[in-house]
Amino acid sequence: MRADPRALRFGATITTLVLALVLLTGSWWLLAAQAVVFALGVARVSPYTMLFKVLVRSAPKETEDARPPRFAQAVGLIFAVAGLVGFVTGITPLALGATAAALLAALLNAAIGLCLGCEMYLMIRRLLPAANMEVHQ
Repeated sequence: MRADPRALRFGATITTLVLALVLLTGSWWLLAAQAVVFALGVARVSPYTMLFKVLVRSAPKETEDARPPRFAQAVGLIFAVAGLVGFVTGITPLALGATAAALLAALLNAAIGLCLGCEMYLMIRRLLPAANMEVHQ
């Protein structure tokens, strides 16, 4: 499956805005909504991508493998859930730290196209074949 990189950066921009609002307002329900968006992104039905497709009807000049961005959505989901646990339990450093980490990753993707989750995916893929070879020897 292929992904439109413009849609991915659009989604990262909205995610950046949502997570910044979470940090400014302390709104756990807004973080919960973003967690749902991350989960839907993992399931290949990102609301932000759908919105992009409604707003921008031109075909992308190039596409990219959708697996790394989907993995990045899963990483974002993990951080959002950790932030929610922090908000619900009153562990403020966990709530703010996890949300800030997700915000930083989204901001890097939105601003300069650096997807940290995608890079993690690629590093893991490179390491797994070597690890599998060592196990079988």
